[in-house]
Parts: sequence; C-alpha cells; structure tokens
Amino acid sequence: MANNGCSAPNITVAALLLLVFLHITEAGTMVKLGREKISHLHFYFHDLVAGKNVTAVQVASAPTTDSSFTQFGLMRVMDDWLTEGPEATSKMVGRAQGIYVSSCQQKVQLLMTTTFVFESGKFNGSTLAMVGKNSVFDKVREMPIVGGSGLFRLARGYALARTHSFDLKTGNAVVEYNVTVLHYALPSA
Repeated sequence: MANNGCSAPNITVAALLLLVFLHITEAGTMVKLGREKISHLHFYFHDLVAGKNVTAVQVASAPTTDSSFTQFGLMRVMDDWLTEGPEATSKMVGRAQGIYVSSCQQKVQLLMTTTFVFESGKFNGSTLAMVGKNSVFDKVREMPIVGGSGLFRLARGYALARTHSFDLKTGNAVVEYNVTVLHYALPSA
C-alpha cells in the first residue's frame, strides 16, 4: 500500500499545529474581565395593558384562549416602564422589553423573556436578560438572570418579583423587583 502522507507522526504534528493556531487565535480575541462583584437592584415594573399609556399589547392567542380561565396561549409584547418607586410619576430608570406568554392550563403562569434596559444612573446603557416562569399570583416569584451587556457582561443571578398592585378590572399591574446579579467590574484602563 502506498504512503499518502497520513502517517501517525504527520497526523500528530498537524494536530499540534492546529492546537497552537487555535490557541493564538483565541488569545487574540480574549476580553479582559475585572474582578467579580455582586450588585443589588431595586425597581418597579409597570405593566399597563389597558388605558391611555398602554405598555404591553396582545400579539397572539390560541383559538381556546378566551375560554381558558388561565388565558392559555395568550402572548403579549411589552415595553414596560421601570421606575424607582411604585408611582407612575416616580423617576424612570429604564424599560422592560420582551414577551410573555400564558403557558399553563392549570393556573395563571407566564413564561417571560425580558430584557431590562437601564437608561439612567450608574447602569445607564447596560442590560440584564431574564427568562423564566412567573406564577403571577404567588406572593414572591423567583426568575433567573441569564446574561447581560455593558456593565452586566456575563451576568448571572436571580430576580425576586412581588406584586405591588393589580387591577382586576383592567389587568394593569405594578410589580416590585429585587435583583441580585453576579457580574464583572470593568478593569481600569
């Protein structure tokens, strides 16, 4: 059988060269991270589905949504206000942008995919990503923080949500959020 250059030593050398190349390429794209730190955030989320200043709109539903006591299959897109206090006139700190879907047939439970976009204060321009189950009538709900950007690059943590007020007639709600996030402090230049 003819030798076509695929001997064990040639394969070993080629594999080593590939590993060296990948290491050099990876080293060139590394981002320097600062020290790990914990941040605690507190704000109020205003989900307004009725009235003059609607912040969440229905974009889809199932044929059976209206006959379901949990509104199973209902989907809304939101651009909700985040404020320092529970009043609508409180200082705005950002927006909660994303979607939520009624995802349970047995009780009122939402699947939420939310980006908290901070527009003021020390986290201005940074975001946090939250994805998880929200059992809206539980006293306290815990949802995971799965990432972020800006000052929250590589963030992870959790959000505790408590309903501050809920209007049964309109469906409008104000929810208090306490968020604990593990992230990296940006290194000094």
